[in-house]
Amino acid sequence: MNYELPSEKLRREYDPKRMRTPTTKEISPLEGIIGQDRAVRALRFGLDIQESGYNIYVAGIPGTGRKTAVKGFLEELAKTRPIPSDWCYVTNFRNQYEPTAVRLPPGKGRELKKDMADLIGGAKRALPKAFEGAEYAAKKEEAVRVAEGEKKKVFAQINMRAQQEGFVIQPSPVGLLIIPTMNGKPLSEQEFMALTPQKREAIASKREELGAELRVALTKVKALDDKIAEDLEKVDHEITHYAIGHQVSDLLEKYKEFPEVVAYIREVQNNIVENHAQFIEEPQAVTGAAPSTGMGVSPAMFPWLKELLFRRYDVNVVVDNADLKGAPVVMELNPTYQNLFGRIEKEAQLGVLTTDFTMIHPGSLHKANGGYLVLPVEDLLRNPFSWDGLKMALKGQEIEIEEAGMQAAFFAVKGLRPAPIPLTTKVILIGSPYLYPLLYSLDIDFKELFKVKADFDTSMDRTEENMEKYTAFICTFCGKANLKHLDVTAVAKVVEYGSRLAGDQEKLSTRFADIADIIREANFYAAKENSEYVTAEHVNKAIDEKVYRSNMIQKKIQEMIERNVLLINTEGEAVGQVNGLSVMGLGDFAFGSPSRVTASTGIGRDGIVDIEREAQMGGPIHTKGVMILGGYLASKYAQDKPLSLSSRLVFEQNYEGVEGDSASSTELYAIISSLSGVPVKQNIAVTGSVNQKGDVQAIGGVNEKIEGYFEVCKARGLTGNQGVMIPESNVQNLMLKEEVVEAVKAGKFHIYAVKTIDQGIEVLTGIKAGNRLPDGKFEMGSVHQKADIRLKEMAERLREYREAAAEGKK
Repeated sequence: MNYELPSEKLRREYDPKRMRTPTTKEISPLEGIIGQDRAVRALRFGLDIQESGYNIYVAGIPGTGRKTAVKGFLEELAKTRPIPSDWCYVTNFRNQYEPTAVRLPPGKGRELKKDMADLIGGAKRALPKAFEGAEYAAKKEEAVRVAEGEKKKVFAQINMRAQQEGFVIQPSPVGLLIIPTMNGKPLSEQEFMALTPQKREAIASKREELGAELRVALTKVKALDDKIAEDLEKVDHEITHYAIGHQVSDLLEKYKEFPEVVAYIREVQNNIVENHAQFIEEPQAVTGAAPSTGMGVSPAMFPWLKELLFRRYDVNVVVDNADLKGAPVVMELNPTYQNLFGRIEKEAQLGVLTTDFTMIHPGSLHKANGGYLVLPVEDLLRNPFSWDGLKMALKGQEIEIEEAGMQAAFFAVKGLRPAPIPLTTKVILIGSPYLYPLLYSLDIDFKELFKVKADFDTSMDRTEENMEKYTAFICTFCGKANLKHLDVTAVAKVVEYGSRLAGDQEKLSTRFADIADIIREANFYAAKENSEYVTAEHVNKAIDEKVYRSNMIQKKIQEMIERNVLLINTEGEAVGQVNGLSVMGLGDFAFGSPSRVTASTGIGRDGIVDIEREAQMGGPIHTKGVMILGGYLASKYAQDKPLSLSSRLVFEQNYEGVEGDSASSTELYAIISSLSGVPVKQNIAVTGSVNQKGDVQAIGGVNEKIEGYFEVCKARGLTGNQGVMIPESNVQNLMLKEEVVEAVKAGKFHIYAVKTIDQGIEVLTGIKAGNRLPDGKFEMGSVHQKADIRLKEMAERLREYREAAAEGKK
């Protein structure tokens, strides 16, 4: 039976005649996301459902266009959604350390800020004029005049009473003194002591009575002084109210639909009235003392400090949505705690760090509130406090600005605690598919907060519709990146390259970053040649040059094979020796490399000994593959005898370890060859895994493996009988280089596809594998018969040896 594949099955080409236009310039640009129907459906569901917890985790490998596609999808969707509110922080006059959050319709935030600035500016102009006016002076004089008259009456009465009792009241540094008189003259201390005791006692008694009356009079005087101050303050308040009243009334009317703003404006009005002195150029002239800044200094000492006093009336617009056309879409690529939740800045004043509500700056959550926030999950988890803070915000549905360090601090520092803002943002995390199950199983909050998973696939079906979308993507990309458009031949090569990346003839890769790179590089070569369009030659050159920049290690290995440093036979036959194929990855480049697999067999009970495992150079998957070989040998040959076998397997000249089971069929061919003594063709390399039933199973990297062996054979010279044997199930994955396909067409290279180990034996040895006959024996002259006979001989000799050994002991 012929197991060789025709050249038509080695690469699925794209017929340029399928395109309806000669270049991508005439194609309509792509709309929407291509090849991600499952992800789009999940995204639509997650974005449409409004219940809490239905945030989205977008899973996919980098390069599949996750970020670009999600952002484009969200921007289109956001245009249909309402514009969210503005948010402002204003002074909380009851507690300056807890600024108040004010919600306003979009665009109203900046209006309120301007209106309050106009109010304060108007107050600065109006109040000095009002307090300099004749009306203020008259009211002030009237309030003082009435009270001073009352004070004079009180002092006159107490002085008259003192004179009647023979005393006089005199002021002193320690207060008012009541001094006795004689003949209208105050008595000195000596004269007072010269009086008789009876007179001194009478004078002291009267002075005590008079002192009590004086204290009552002084209380009345103090009450009058307080009334003067109260009346003056009342006059100041009336003047202030009158000066700013019309502006305040206009603002109250303008914002009457917003109770929070109305309450704030009234508080500002009351505060201006209480602190009217700071609006006057020389407040000392009004109150007799400069207003304090709270730091033990006055604005008179540092004039610039006076302006700081007016900050309390500012409006800090932290979210201004006036210019939005829909809901906001924010992509935060550096999700630090401050970038997410905002920050409170500080400034130095007189050597001291100070802050206020005007130094509150918004984070991405504030900007995306009412819309969509896109975050890279790896970077989010890498930044301290960001992940925990995001979870708390989503659970509590509010944004609270807090110093990140305070969460880990062991002592409290007095600072601002702005009022939290309600949160209605839909959060979309973008991360790898491997991180999702870890978060789901290890973080109990994750499953409650991110209930929607949108999986971005790495490939899509190669249908006519999808190929048309592929060309539309190329058109869109060329337009956005300002590149030359592709002609039909170049489009064909890009589509074929997409199947090559997908590793499947029936699929197209959705790793559009890689596709875009090839288009950019092809454009570069087209520009160097002054070509009007990018052609197939430019695309092929871009692909070849991309490989050339990264394949130095591959060429070094091939050189060592050519110089027989690494021993690989590409001609002749050998017993127990097969050329295996493996794939080496270098990050941006993977290539196939042949390696010699050898097996040696002898009498024993060890079974199959994997030298790679014994040397701790074999991975668990490779070890499993080798152990499967024991199951195959037992089911094939040990039905009528014990498997008295000791076989050792090794990858020759391997110094880096082995992992994977793609060489298990190769190892089995080497063991069967060693058992049967039938030589294996060295011009054919082998890849494929095997199960215990002898079925050859699919492996990965089939294109790289074939091309790797082809490069070695080409370097040594193609003889026309060299080739590679692969699992038949991998035929659909073949997207080989055109050079390999042409060599197969010319009969210089061959690709064989087999389903079973028996088919592979026939290709490698040219001898029939052999079926088991009804009598339990294999067909005469077959490879299995030779191996079976050898195993019987080994079992017999092992029995004889044991008997002889037992007899010798006796």
